[in-house]
Amino acid sequence: MLLEQHLERCDNDLRLLILRIAESCKTIRSGFASRQACSDTENVYGEKQMALDKWADEVLISDLRASGLVKYLASEEQPEILEFKSKGNLGVTMDPLDGSSLIGVNLAVGTIIGIFRGNVLSPGREMVAAMYVLYGPLTTLTYTARKGVHEFVLNPEGNYVLQEENIRIPEGNIFAPGALRKEYLPGHLKWIERLESEGYKIRFSGSFVADVHQILHKGGVFTYPGFRGKENGKLRLLFEGNPIGFIVTEAGGAASNGRGNILEIKPEKVSQRTPVYIGGKREIKLIEDINREA
Repeated sequence: MLLEQHLERCDNDLRLLILRIAESCKTIRSGFASRQACSDTENVYGEKQMALDKWADEVLISDLRASGLVKYLASEEQPEILEFKSKGNLGVTMDPLDGSSLIGVNLAVGTIIGIFRGNVLSPGREMVAAMYVLYGPLTTLTYTARKGVHEFVLNPEGNYVLQEENIRIPEGNIFAPGALRKEYLPGHLKWIERLESEGYKIRFSGSFVADVHQILHKGGVFTYPGFRGKENGKLRLLFEGNPIGFIVTEAGGAASNGRGNILEIKPEKVSQRTPVYIGGKREIKLIEDINREA
């Protein structure tokens, strides 16, 4: 089944938007070979931008503005929410190219999208859809519109073809831990040691979307915690935590800041960061229990 056929169950504006983003991601995929250098600019977080970061951001902004479906757009590469003249009222959050520092060593990176009706500064549970496109050996698109989590693969003819429907996160024993161990906070360290004692294996590439994609299929948990000096963590609630957390939750998993569901948090600003724990319900309950007892 093709993506456009699968999306017939969605509202028409949402269907058209997901298809538009899927086409934009084909364009982004085509630019990898020629845009691997660093630019001379930094993003709003003070991080050096890759040329491909900026270009992917420009491609998506241009396409979403032209779609006539999007009124509000928040991008990890932009300091403020963009507002378009639009016949629609959809709001989009996006990380145009998650893991872009890995492009030069040919590891998997991805595009992360969250979709709201209206204001994007809303709790993640109010999303109507979320998706990511993973650029690896295959280009895959995973989406949810509150009716299961479904994965498509881009075939040689340029069509997204259904690969797996109604994905459910299994039990597993892998974990992807970010941050330096010497900077872990006590509760997080206790949790990590518990996972290690149970035989969990580390699988961490430095690409959030790639690491979570593996956990979605194999079980386990991804974490980028709060740590000494950055107790609020590194990842962005709007662009990374909420959309990916929404997808994993829809697949039967959970998403937490270590104390509660991140999808319940109302963002106060575009740049808001959060500790992130995303994966199986058992692992998420364990970190929340440990922090509650501390």
